[in-house]
Amino acid sequence: MPHAMIMGLVAIGVLLAGHSRAPAQDALKLAVGAKGIWDQSISELAQTAGIFKKHGIVLDIFYTQGAGETLQAVISGSADLGIGLGTLGVMGAYAKGAPIRIIGATMTGANDTYLYVPADSPIKSLKQAAGKTVAHSATGSASNLMVLALQELHGVKVKPVATGNPMATLAQVMSGQIDVGYSVPPVAVAELEQGKIRIVGRGNDIPAVANQTVRFIVANADALGRRPDAFRRYMQGYRDTVEWMFSPDPQALAAYSAWAGVPEGVARRTRDDFMRRENMLPDQLSGLDAVMADAVTYKFIPAPLDAEALKTLLQLQEPIR
Repeated sequence: MPHAMIMGLVAIGVLLAGHSRAPAQDALKLAVGAKGIWDQSISELAQTAGIFKKHGIVLDIFYTQGAGETLQAVISGSADLGIGLGTLGVMGAYAKGAPIRIIGATMTGANDTYLYVPADSPIKSLKQAAGKTVAHSATGSASNLMVLALQELHGVKVKPVATGNPMATLAQVMSGQIDVGYSVPPVAVAELEQGKIRIVGRGNDIPAVANQTVRFIVANADALGRRPDAFRRYMQGYRDTVEWMFSPDPQALAAYSAWAGVPEGVARRTRDDFMRRENMLPDQLSGLDAVMADAVTYKFIPAPLDAEALKTLLQLQEPIR
């Protein structure tokens, strides 16, 4: 056999051997309710940084108009995973037979969610918002729970209005269509710094919510059953990315700044003033009894889930050591 042919076969063999050692890439389709929000940036930043590639995961990410649309995408199977889904909506859908499973949390506590008014509004606190329109993203979302709980805390009745994502809400507030807006940083942080809006309430003003998981990572039950290992590797990549985003590595903040389309100063304030690493640990589920009590109170479920139903719903993924 000619020397050139031998060398060619050797080269092909080396390439094939290298290819066989490369980790298989499992594709997962991911629905995200709000582009730009810190806890909903994790998957895309991880993919861009190559973190998921290390775990053999490639994501097909698409954005929705909010938690309600994201939840429907997971229920229908058009998404394998949904990020940042409000606890009440998830509990209500599951109680009605939706094929969904909770595999992690994106946020515990609600320090990142706040209510605001234009700077010239006469409303100084939610106590003065009786009868006024108050925004939330969608029925059953974390912001919906916050509005309902804050009106009870302050003893007033407001008019909750579903306004979609925080950017759409900001436009409605500034044009006078909505009296009180809701937001999650970095949306409206620049307006806060410029004095165009004022904060009149925060999620953590509600004592019961301060240590309660308010947003979940939810998987389609059928997809999870077919490919459990892919979901486990996704969650490990998610954990790794949370640690990276709160690390001293300047590339983490720069990556978020570029992804969210905000200056690094706004990105830094978003992380340092509104976010806490311990609130974003995906394996931390807190206050589920309170979540179920709220779901009953606000008529998302007829009664608290029993132990067997809760065991089926909660499918937290073991870390990969």
